[in-house]
Amino acid sequence: MDTVELPVIVVGSGGHAKVLISTMQLRHRSILGFVDLNPVAPSLLGIECLGDDAAVSLHASGDVQLVNGVGSAKSTVTRRDVYDRFTLRGYCFATVIHPSAIVAHQVDMADGVQMMAGVIVQPGCRLGANIVLNTGCRIDHDCVIGDHAHVSPGVTLSGNVHIGTGAHVGTGASIIQGVRVGAGCVIGAGAAVIRDVPPGTVVAGVPAMPINQRATERQ
Repeated sequence: MDTVELPVIVVGSGGHAKVLISTMQLRHRSILGFVDLNPVAPSLLGIECLGDDAAVSLHASGDVQLVNGVGSAKSTVTRRDVYDRFTLRGYCFATVIHPSAIVAHQVDMADGVQMMAGVIVQPGCRLGANIVLNTGCRIDHDCVIGDHAHVSPGVTLSGNVHIGTGAHVGTGASIIQGVRVGAGCVIGAGAAVIRDVPPGTVVAGVPAMPINQRATERQ
């Protein structure tokens, strides 16, 4: 987690960015503004657009942190591209945790983790870089969530579940204890996952079954 809270710039201006700005305002975090592909995008919750992505370069990497405001609907590729592009330029991504989230002391977090309202994370979990734990999801003991993964609102992960790099777990899905979900998988909304899911697979239903195959994301 972050030890120094530098001012932040949010990358993106959609609904996910709006929720993150609201969360940081609750935390009284200093927000310089946001950047967007539309350099004259309207303000968000009183926070002004600084211009397009080039505006980030007006601030030295040691003077600000970034917040990845790009959401992910079914695919986490765009979020990952934003993270990779700016980290290669030396920028760091801030961890954002809603005040109502409950996080055990024995949780290991990489940079850029985002936890929305009502999230619960139990002891022994390892959370990768640039992940989203969305509203009200529950992560039980000893789960491992890989870099760039998105765990959607209302998801339940039982103990010792492994979520691979860049996977997307859909709204309200449940995954039983010990299951491994491979890199680049998509778990459909409301699915009940009771067995391992190979990398790049799309599953849905109760119990969850493969409905498609996707190319495995770059590890």
